[in-house]
Amino acid sequence: MAARPLTVGTAGHIDHGKTALVAALTGRDTDRLAEEKRRGISIELGFAALDLADRRLSLVDVPGHERFVRTMIAGASGIDMYLLVVAADDGVMPQTSEHMAVLRALGVEAGVVAVSKCDLVDADVRAAAAEQAAALAPGAPLVAVSARTGAGIEELRGALSAVAAAADAETDSASSGEPPVLHVDRVFTLSGYGTVVTGTLWSGRIERGRRVQLLPSGAEARVRSLEVHDRRLEVAEAHQRVALNLAGVGREEVRRGDVVSVAGSGVETTFRLDVRLREGAERIAAERRVQVHLGTREAPASVADLGGGAVQLRLEQPLLARRGDRVVVRRIAPPDTLGGGLVVEASPPRHGPGWKPAREQRPSQRPAAAARPAEPGAPARRLLAELRDDGSRPRGTAALAEAVAASRRETERALSELVAAGEAVRVDRDVVYPATEYRRLRTAIMELAEGEGSTSVAEVRDSLGLGRKHAQALLEHLDAERALRREGDRHFPRARRRG
Repeated sequence: MAARPLTVGTAGHIDHGKTALVAALTGRDTDRLAEEKRRGISIELGFAALDLADRRLSLVDVPGHERFVRTMIAGASGIDMYLLVVAADDGVMPQTSEHMAVLRALGVEAGVVAVSKCDLVDADVRAAAAEQAAALAPGAPLVAVSARTGAGIEELRGALSAVAAAADAETDSASSGEPPVLHVDRVFTLSGYGTVVTGTLWSGRIERGRRVQLLPSGAEARVRSLEVHDRRLEVAEAHQRVALNLAGVGREEVRRGDVVSVAGSGVETTFRLDVRLREGAERIAAERRVQVHLGTREAPASVADLGGGAVQLRLEQPLLARRGDRVVVRRIAPPDTLGGGLVVEASPPRHGPGWKPAREQRPSQRPAAAARPAEPGAPARRLLAELRDDGSRPRGTAALAEAVAASRRETERALSELVAAGEAVRVDRDVVYPATEYRRLRTAIMELAEGEGSTSVAEVRDSLGLGRKHAQALLEHLDAERALRREGDRHFPRARRRG
């Protein structure tokens, strides 16, 4: 599989050496502000290209001070993997743990742990710090390093390269076929060029000369030129760090938190979000008022518990969201990251438990006179054969389109035909199973949950030999069907109650 563009974000407590380690890896000091130089701490996001033996990654360096967690979240939004830095002379500290909580809320699971400043301590102290770090990020490769002496830097490069290769298989390749969406994290002007915005391209591709739309204002602009880490390109791809020189808008018309996209992207300006929580469901549902982070914006919101691990977040200021976006939810006072989840409705009406949008109504709820779905055509049949070959790990739309030499739109239409005809089941935006395979997995998951009293993503993954993406999608689909009931990280059969 060809290496895809990926973005790695740093994480870790203040003064644990993240920026020094980035400089050792990339040759670039990401602290560019005079205030950062004077104080010796990162305040704003920093960016660099990370060249490995076989690929180039985009790297986002985030501040580690607790006062700048909001900046850290903005930088972590859209990353594919992390580089967690834990100082050997300190071990795990409060912001180490909170940064990991943010990453879990954003669904970022792939990463490497660097135990830094190893030249300052003896072997026993270093081992204790490594043990703490391993407990915080179980399963992640761990490398002891020193940015000052260079010890372990090449081993760290190797670990990052290996994790990036594994992340290639897990990254949602369908994002490249979607409309472009870039959440702006910096805006500035350059003499002779005009307005420049930067951000991580969450999905789609942007070409030089393309007309784009700025949200929430709706202003239109043209991409005069674009760069990825100081390299001028004709096209930027999903998951890359991008700088866009925009013609037709002034500096005062764009700000951090805006979105660069195109008409029909699905991004909406909204004061309400329906969110299916993946982390911290009980803690979030217990709060009356929280701070919600999405992309590079944030807003306070009241919380309405919808049951089953879902909430409606009623925002006091608008956010820019689309279905499938990830949110991070924090307590306002005392500040703390509570968890997060996925947007299931980006602009729902105000409602309580039990409401469903029209598109999610079951066939039995549709009018009796509704027309019977047409039989799937030949392209759909070809896709069904591909999906059956995939077994319990179906490919996403983009990979299927490539396999049958069709466009993404044609493939999506054919999948919809299969779902409408009852020959396939869509369990998530980009996860579609043949009906027979879905019934087999559903039965196995329900037997597992009923036999043990409850189950989890990890247990389903390990018991059925699934990837985490597919295990999570199946469990959330069964939650939505009300076959299971989620409480925290556990999923309980509806017919049983926790004793």
